[in-house]
Amino acid sequence: MAYRELVRRWHQGVLAADGGDWDGALAIFGGIPEPPARICFNMGCAQLLAGRPGEALRAFSETIAKDNSLAVGFFQRGLVHLQLEMYEEALSDYHMAFSHLRKNPFIDYKQLGLRHILYAWEVLYSTAAAQCRLQQWQEARVTLDKAVVWRPEGRTAILDLALERVQDHLFLEPMQVPLGEFFRPRKKEVEQLDSKDFLGKPKVISSIIPNDEYIGFEPLRPQKQGFYEPSADALQDSESGYYRVLSRYYPEDSESAVKASSLVFVLARGADGWATAIHDGLKLRIPSSLLEPASKMDKWKISNGIPLPPAQVPPSRLHVKQKPDSPGGENASANDTSVQTDFKIPLTPGEGSSGTDRPVVLQARCECTVVLRAGELPSLPALRALLRQRFGQQAERGKLSYRHSDGKELGAVSGEEDLGKMWQQLTDGRLTLCCEDSDSHLGRPVLYRMLAQHSYPAQGPGDLEFSKGDVLDILSEVNEDWLEGRCNGKTGIFPKCFAAPTSCGAVFL
Repeated sequence: MAYRELVRRWHQGVLAADGGDWDGALAIFGGIPEPPARICFNMGCAQLLAGRPGEALRAFSETIAKDNSLAVGFFQRGLVHLQLEMYEEALSDYHMAFSHLRKNPFIDYKQLGLRHILYAWEVLYSTAAAQCRLQQWQEARVTLDKAVVWRPEGRTAILDLALERVQDHLFLEPMQVPLGEFFRPRKKEVEQLDSKDFLGKPKVISSIIPNDEYIGFEPLRPQKQGFYEPSADALQDSESGYYRVLSRYYPEDSESAVKASSLVFVLARGADGWATAIHDGLKLRIPSSLLEPASKMDKWKISNGIPLPPAQVPPSRLHVKQKPDSPGGENASANDTSVQTDFKIPLTPGEGSSGTDRPVVLQARCECTVVLRAGELPSLPALRALLRQRFGQQAERGKLSYRHSDGKELGAVSGEEDLGKMWQQLTDGRLTLCCEDSDSHLGRPVLYRMLAQHSYPAQGPGDLEFSKGDVLDILSEVNEDWLEGRCNGKTGIFPKCFAAPTSCGAVFL
């Protein structure tokens, strides 16, 4: 239970007890889960007022169990033991109460919320009363003489009368906390239970809207239909505008990722391949290769990010980004080692969640390695022919995998069952398929091997994910902090601090 709610119920219970509603107060106090010692003390006092000493004894025992240094708790439980004619237990409680005074003449419980001062002479007086019940008259006289010493006013009439009664072998009535006194919550905490309006309600002085009764912090103003567009001062070049993020990206100095298909507003695109953009109100730097103009998006597919401005009307259908005749067609450039293609695949009956004829866009990403002989650099036509042949071989023998809808894991496609699982990962009619060359790492020597000391989850598309205890083949050293390695058939980069050198010797492939 929150402390604010505890104070609220505590105060309500005390108010009910002040009004004489003992059962109502007990119901409120009893409804507090795991009540603290002071609440249990209040329950014991309410049970005494209701004439139920047995229930009071259980409440005071719980009080002492929660706070075994509360002298007033032992003091009140001793009173209940006397009422139940449990004299030995009462005498023990009074001895414990006196010991918890720690040789102080009194304890003022006002700071804890109880308007009562427990004096040492009162505890000794009640101790003598318990001794009288046990017929220990000589011990009772000694205890009363000790009480005279602890009473600041010296020998008073009440102690003189008590000594006379003990000499006549008459019982003494024990002291107790005044009836109706309870532990109360602090006044400031009670005052802060209800929220206060320190500012008050504003008053509209002038408004362009007739009969404006708005009571916010500024009058209503006509709103422009559509989305907010950045001012002209924010635009830094001609390529500024809304762009779509093609894949998940983790910006630096940020814990949250920019999800795939999010929309960002690009302020400037630099010659270094990085763009300065705004996403969810924050400025960040993102690779330009991950951006696609938002005008190619279907507006109904926008689920997050910055909405499109009203002036731009996206087309009604998705366009194919690239449609080559073959995996290594005329559109391949001289230094291409990867191909990314969007294919439209009609849904077969039973696939997809709707019965529309909207096509499915399959985004295929292929990577392969071509080994060239040293000193024999091919011409451009020969390089294109080599790439065309290599991509064709990879399409036949490459390892196929698809990215799950959450964008974190890759699922292998090795049979019809895996293919069926792949089509279930369609998100808004789109799916990413990866074709990895099984021989892409042949010819790359393994510099040395390292043992993973900690598990490393991939933070980006180029990271190598591994578990603690995996053996990593190191292919290259990116810099002082990052290494490129291979593990479980996958290649990527990872932080050097996650692994340690192993005794295995270097292996060359």
